[in-house]
Amino acid sequence: MAKHKKDKFNDFGLGEKSSSEGFRALNKDGSFNIEKINIPFFERLSFFHSLVTMSWSKFFLLILVGYFIVNTFFALIYGFIGIENLTHTEGLSPFEQFMEAFFFSAQTVTTLGYGRVAPIGLPANIVAAIESMLGLLSFALATGLLYGRFSKPQSKIRYSNKAIIAPYKNINGFMFRVVNPQKNELLEVEVNISLSAKRDNSDLRDFYVLDLERSSVRFFPSMWTVVHPIDDSSPLFGLTEEDFFKKDFEFIAMLKAFDESSGQMVYSRSSYKPSEIAWGQKFIYVAKRENGKTLVDVSRINECEKAELN
Repeated sequence: MAKHKKDKFNDFGLGEKSSSEGFRALNKDGSFNIEKINIPFFERLSFFHSLVTMSWSKFFLLILVGYFIVNTFFALIYGFIGIENLTHTEGLSPFEQFMEAFFFSAQTVTTLGYGRVAPIGLPANIVAAIESMLGLLSFALATGLLYGRFSKPQSKIRYSNKAIIAPYKNINGFMFRVVNPQKNELLEVEVNISLSAKRDNSDLRDFYVLDLERSSVRFFPSMWTVVHPIDDSSPLFGLTEEDFFKKDFEFIAMLKAFDESSGQMVYSRSSYKPSEIAWGQKFIYVAKRENGKTLVDVSRINECEKAELN
């Protein structure tokens, strides 16, 4: 293997030990394929992170379930105190009385209060006062979580399903495509590719930072083909497809950009294993001019055609 640039610390925080053949440290969606175990329960708890990162459907389901549980709990307390401590209740059966107390609790926790039903007596008023205070705090927290979810910068950068080894000038290159399918504008976009490779006759891994044809662009309105030239300074120089599997390569791509909409930096990650690299292919040009505009067909991000390697 030719001389090449190795990372100063020879590690990216992923661990040098190669635990198994074919293992990938980074999943295609950018999440790390690493899980921490045997952590005490209370140290694992991170309510804010969980509530901000969970899916919208789970978030709203959790809010609805919590709202139902809180109102049920206070309705049971009002029932225990005595439904006669709530004015103008009309329920006769235990179920009807419970529903009266439940809807009164819903009015109290939201500080809405229609006025027909009201607490009388010290115990009922104390419970109503506590519930209204908890309601104010709970809705303030829910509002903060909603703002946190909406204001959190998100990147939906799409990567081509496969990377390719394609002819590049008078040599070959390792390439993949990226595109921003959303309408938000990304500026000052930077990308880097790191290579994780298994050492010969060892369970340890080496890590390299690959030089790129272009590591940054000012604007990102179109599709970008990221290219690593495989010259004599590249760790890929002289290697075959079989060598990629033998060394259990993992190409880790990381992209960062400034999101003009949110005014924040966004990050995106993905990775490629040897089985996801096509040799002797080249990407098809997917842009065309029509009605004075340049149209980029995002659905064709993965389209390739055969090409003779140098």
